[in-house]
Amino acid sequence: MATSQPQDAGQSRSLTEKFYFAAWRWHFYAALYVIPFFVTLAVTGLMMMFITQFDGRDGETIQITKGETALSITEQSDLVLAAQPGTIAEWIGPKAPDLAAVFRVKTEAGQRLVALNQYTGEVIEVWDRRAGWYDFADNIHSDLLIGTAGDRMIEIAAGLGLVLVFTGLYIWWPRGNAMSAFVPDLRSRGRALWKSLHAVTGFWISALLVVFLISGLSWTGVWGGKMMQAWSTFPAEKWDNVPLSDSVHADMNHGSTNDVPWALEQTPMPASGSEAGITGIPEGTAVNIDSLVYLGRILGMEGRFRVAYPGGEGGVWTINRDSMSSDSDDPFVDRTIHIDQYTGKILADVKYEDYSWAGKAMAVGIPFHMGLMGTWNFLLNVVFCLSVIFVSLSGLVMWVKRRPAKAGRLAAPPLPGDMPFWKGAVLIGLFTSMAFPLVGATLLVVLAFDLLILSNIPAMKRALS
Repeated sequence: MATSQPQDAGQSRSLTEKFYFAAWRWHFYAALYVIPFFVTLAVTGLMMMFITQFDGRDGETIQITKGETALSITEQSDLVLAAQPGTIAEWIGPKAPDLAAVFRVKTEAGQRLVALNQYTGEVIEVWDRRAGWYDFADNIHSDLLIGTAGDRMIEIAAGLGLVLVFTGLYIWWPRGNAMSAFVPDLRSRGRALWKSLHAVTGFWISALLVVFLISGLSWTGVWGGKMMQAWSTFPAEKWDNVPLSDSVHADMNHGSTNDVPWALEQTPMPASGSEAGITGIPEGTAVNIDSLVYLGRILGMEGRFRVAYPGGEGGVWTINRDSMSSDSDDPFVDRTIHIDQYTGKILADVKYEDYSWAGKAMAVGIPFHMGLMGTWNFLLNVVFCLSVIFVSLSGLVMWVKRRPAKAGRLAAPPLPGDMPFWKGAVLIGLFTSMAFPLVGATLLVVLAFDLLILSNIPAMKRALS
């Protein structure tokens, strides 16, 4: 018994060391793919947050002098169409009395926004919607300007980002001086200093990074659209005896920027033209933009909210307040109301509390992700994005400093002499494939490449080691 203990301890240290190098190797390979995406997402995220904070996405920050009485919205609409011919698609109310009202107008050349002084009727500005710097950054952030392929590449990067976080936390885990794991050792020099800064910064942002990655993954096409969103969509069956349209809420979106709540995107729209619904606009009152805005305020819509006009004969009026669209900084008061365009009856009224748990998480997670929940959220996200850029670039610096002077070497962490945990790795890969299909498939391909090809071809093993 006395002689077996050192042997067991030595074996334990050997297995621990092999697992450490295996985790480091996965961390390294994941980083090679993820770093360009992380830097791109962080930079474009910063662009969008600063533009939203100081300029606004849909003209919500245009200042005016408050007057005594505002024109009726019908009168405002006539002035808007005189300046910009077309069909009004949406009224966007001002956040405060000294901010301009905005109208979205459909034209043959596309959709345009018109900012109007609601007191004087002066048209302040007309511009193309989804054609500014915010939208340029958002399009890169969403699909790298290459459509579906870009969306899939970002989905893989986000999933591998989770691998980076978990392997990074394992590598970071204190094994000696615990304080150095939480506070960078500024007395170090060279690669040791970069390693300390990289590890400590990575630890402090790890939980927030997971939140950002999961909320970002929920917008992607495969895991988000086909799985998470599909399972969590608000069920239209809750609208008793309400006729449904062939359209879904996502059809109300314009461009890559989503205008309707995540939990409703795949839910069918109700249809006008029946006697269904409950009393909204009183019988005998005209169902128009003025009565719709008045109804919204009666129902508790304060400050900025939106009214979307019916789209076609079966379309409905939609009153919407959504923190994701910067209507407020409180996602718990988000609300979407559909009204029959003929009878004025309320066909559907969806509040935050009506969502599934995933829908509620996303209703909070999306505006948090976008930095729209107040100044504290904006400042936190700015620091977070800068930290992501630093962790990414510091990882590259450490790699460059660790690489041997000899050219043609990738300088990957060494492959353990054997793989005592290969069964566990395969199980993790299979589980990940079911949870995150694109990410799991990528992990299995890399694992197969590492074990079956790289380990058996000396030239490749030298180049990638």
